[in-house]
Amino acid sequence: MNDPRAQLRQALKRNPGDAMGWVMLAEHELDAGDAQAGETASRRALHLRPGHPEALARLGRAQAMQRKFEDAVTSLRAAARAAPGHPGIVVWLAHALEDVGDAEGALEAYTRAYTLAPREPQLAAYLLNWRRRLCDWRDLDTLSRQVREAVAQAQASVEPFAFLSEDTSAAEQRRCAGLRAAVIAQSVQPMPPAPAKDLAATVRVGFLSNGFGAHPTGLLTVALFEAMYRRGGIELHLFALNRDDDSPIRQRLRAATDAVHDVAMQPHAQVAASIRRAGIDVLFDLRGWGGGGAPEVLAMRPAPVQVNWLAYPGTSAAPWIDYVLADRYVLPESMTADFSETVAWLPRCFQPSDTSRELQLPPTRAECGLPEDGTVLCCFNNSYKLNPRSVARALEVLRGVPGSVLWLLSGPGRADQRLREFAKQRDIDPSRLVFMRKQPHPDYLARLRHADLFLDTNPYNAHTTASDALWAGCPVLTCPGATFAARVAGSLNHHLGMEHMNVADDAAFIARAVALGNDREALAALRNELAARRGDSGLFDMDGFSVDFAAMTIAMARRQRKGEAPAVLQGPAR
Repeated sequence: MNDPRAQLRQALKRNPGDAMGWVMLAEHELDAGDAQAGETASRRALHLRPGHPEALARLGRAQAMQRKFEDAVTSLRAAARAAPGHPGIVVWLAHALEDVGDAEGALEAYTRAYTLAPREPQLAAYLLNWRRRLCDWRDLDTLSRQVREAVAQAQASVEPFAFLSEDTSAAEQRRCAGLRAAVIAQSVQPMPPAPAKDLAATVRVGFLSNGFGAHPTGLLTVALFEAMYRRGGIELHLFALNRDDDSPIRQRLRAATDAVHDVAMQPHAQVAASIRRAGIDVLFDLRGWGGGGAPEVLAMRPAPVQVNWLAYPGTSAAPWIDYVLADRYVLPESMTADFSETVAWLPRCFQPSDTSRELQLPPTRAECGLPEDGTVLCCFNNSYKLNPRSVARALEVLRGVPGSVLWLLSGPGRADQRLREFAKQRDIDPSRLVFMRKQPHPDYLARLRHADLFLDTNPYNAHTTASDALWAGCPVLTCPGATFAARVAGSLNHHLGMEHMNVADDAAFIARAVALGNDREALAALRNELAARRGDSGLFDMDGFSVDFAAMTIAMARRQRKGEAPAVLQGPAR
């Protein structure tokens, strides 16, 4: 595959006054993950054509990639003023407005972009995703139908992570991810195969993520890494796409691994080269199709075995991913046909947790905005997981439990106000919705001790938030669905030994929550059961998890070293 950047550089040496040539080079540099080179090319174009909207737009993209978010907004606003009818530039402006926290401004920009090109499904997908985040549920069904039809007809490569919030099947999710993977495959040149290793050589395991710090990924994995490091036998390497935030989690990660490689904001090829130089045998993708990931790096095949695990709750549908690490509840046999990867089944829940966390005493109920008496129902899922079905279901529980409140995580922009308006439309006093601003993790965990029952969402479950709730002693009620993302909370309950908290449908969900909410003794007994199960079920046994994880990883590496193709792997039953 010819490198278009090399060709453009040669052409620009011959004709350095070609402004559009510099714009094209900037585009390719940004696609390759080289933000600094993209900025340089953009500025060369602007020197030749001051105020050119395409050059300003690439400059804004480059600035955003370097986390110069205010500068990016300035550049992209100028680009949008210069080309008011260009929907692509307006979308990039919307992204930048997200980055600076102007949620309602971003909504306005996404709406404008879609108005300019209403037949473009990618723009529909952006608007749909952002409306979900802001709990602005106007035209959701129409937008969702447009996006799903575009995926079905292979008309657009929409973001697979956002697609998980749609009420789709596992097969649809695979098709969506496959379309995105095909786009990346066309632009990436794989590396030559890694040198063969002796069967007895130490296995080196790599983890690629932008979440190695005060982030759900770091919170979930740190205790597991500590247990694996104590146990020894394999080398652990973290490849951090995020800068060192010097958080306690990042400090623990540094102490619990053989190396933390800072690859933040490096070009994709440079990140892949770092992984190859480290001699990684098995590389776990801990971001997948989520924002801030680097699928282009995985597409270069820096490691001989590559695994989808933990952060993206669905199939990658990418030919460069060999395995998906799961458990038999979250990914039952019946769903494997809709996964491109070979399945490696852990004998326990696939999701680890930080079991070293101590629960602090919470502020008073009054300080949390909660009533002194009454059942506290909660759902601390991100706002994009909330939807008319899940919220209406929770409101019916409120209706059936006099004096109860629903405690939610405060959302961006006017999301909280919209949720209160939704409650009012259903004759529920809006003041019964209580919102908690984002807190430092220990403070958030402490506040969870006031919650009596966690009400989950569909089709995208609580994942880290469900684990947090259970660790803090708050039972989780969920309605498992037919996709990976819809079965994570169910898996946690299943492996906790509390399968009875997994119900079949919305009617059963409401009935169970109402019964518990009106029976303080039953709630107390449930919390006592959870406290006992937390200690003896194995769900929070990170030493045991480390044994299973290491055995699975070594099995993957050995198969590859023997020249064998990936095969279904499963740990011993527990």
